Amino acid sequence: MRITPMLLLCGLAVVAPSIQAQATAPVHPQPDFKLHATRFTPARPDPAIARAIAAIDGQRIHQIIAKLVSFQTRNTLSSMEADLPAGTGVEAAADWIFEQFQQISTECGGCLDVRRDTFTADPSAAAGSPWANRIPKPTRITNVYAILRGHDAAQANTMYLVTGHYDSRNSNVMDARGVAPGANDDASGVAVSLESARALSKLRLPASLVFVAVAGEEQGLVGSAHLAKLAKDQGWDLKGVLNNDIVGGNTTPGDTLQLKDRVRVFSEGVPSAATPQEERRIRALGLEDDSPSRELARAIDGVAQTYFPAGGRSAFEAFLISRPDRYLRGGDHSSFNREGFAAVRLTEWREDFNHQHQNVVHPAPGSGDPVLGDLLDFVDFSYVAKVARLDAASLATFASSPGPPVKVSIDTRKLDNGTAFTWQPAPGAVDHYLLLWRDTVAPWWEYMREVPAGPAGQAVTIDVPISKDNVTFGVCAVDKEGHRSLVVVP
Repeated sequence: MRITPMLLLCGLAVVAPSIQAQATAPVHPQPDFKLHATRFTPARPDPAIARAIAAIDGQRIHQIIAKLVSFQTRNTLSSMEADLPAGTGVEAAADWIFEQFQQISTECGGCLDVRRDTFTADPSAAAGSPWANRIPKPTRITNVYAILRGHDAAQANTMYLVTGHYDSRNSNVMDARGVAPGANDDASGVAVSLESARALSKLRLPASLVFVAVAGEEQGLVGSAHLAKLAKDQGWDLKGVLNNDIVGGNTTPGDTLQLKDRVRVFSEGVPSAATPQEERRIRALGLEDDSPSRELARAIDGVAQTYFPAGGRSAFEAFLISRPDRYLRGGDHSSFNREGFAAVRLTEWREDFNHQHQNVVHPAPGSGDPVLGDLLDFVDFSYVAKVARLDAASLATFASSPGPPVKVSIDTRKLDNGTAFTWQPAPGAVDHYLLLWRDTVAPWWEYMREVPAGPAGQAVTIDVPISKDNVTFGVCAVDKEGHRSLVVVP
């Protein structure tokens, strides 16, 4: 007599299948893309980067934002007002930001090259431009930036940039004199640039970093458009731009839906600067979700997993949004996108529009009306510090890694069920490469395989028994410390 064993499952008696039944059960093979890989895992943290970002201080961020608010208005048009009270207006703010970068440079032995990008925006010469109706007369605009030069000859020309806009506005964008504190929009983003510069100036990095505060954002992205064009015209090898705009972690009383454990990261899909031929290629290969900006966003998410993992005491998430920006809004990253650079926008989880683009109004007690205006009272400085640490860790990781591999391609000359890759070596000290792949509808890289670097100066080739039709592939370079470059999709 055959005795069939019984299993107790959640309090229920279940008849187990016989040994004979188990032996004849069909075996379902794993998909090829799961058989030849390991699961994707975040990179290990770099102790030097961890120490640098730990120095970013919420109290100092408070001081920066409070100082910027003290200029009363930072409206871009105030640069042409000759009789503003001393210590007020956008030009006084520009001078102060320039001095802050210089002070940081002095403390690191002159490590920063501090510059002004000053120009005149003339509406008569820009008929039809989106900003011509927001600048009534020729207006002086100044962007302030500081360059931390890389120390590796092979990578010093590679640059990564962080920016926020220091101009502000109230209800009337043309009001050059009225109070416009701009605490969250966007003194918070400027504080991220300054604190990132202060923290990372202590490091010797292979590639270069650029720390920026632009003006003219509220007039139609005028300052960033000028700087992005300057970068293009001067041949900057700019691999990634992080634009921090409204990262103050709004603290409106009673708002129970604000989340302080994440920051939104917006990125474009099809590149703004793509040619018609490039657009056709993107559609043909199904790469609408793999623009350089989208890969930059994924890299920031990877840095968050490395330095601020879920479940940890300092957990902080890069919440990726596959959209260039919020509805009805724009940001300075778009200026860099239009010039062909990878660029993303970082913004707090939940904005309060009573504290953006509003005249300051303190309602009568008991009226029930909200306080209006972009005031210091509604900024969470510890949240801004979290954003700054994520930005700084991302910048330091990118600048520490080898450059991305070059001319990554898939051989499609024949029909087969494998995939053959080739690429030119990445600049810098490459220890190995990671071949990455994911399901075509997955938002993040899922699988990886280590690929040897090969002889110096020679192309890398590899064949994998995985169908190119079923997944999306990418490649990044890795140094011996584990820093990963941005991913290049073939």
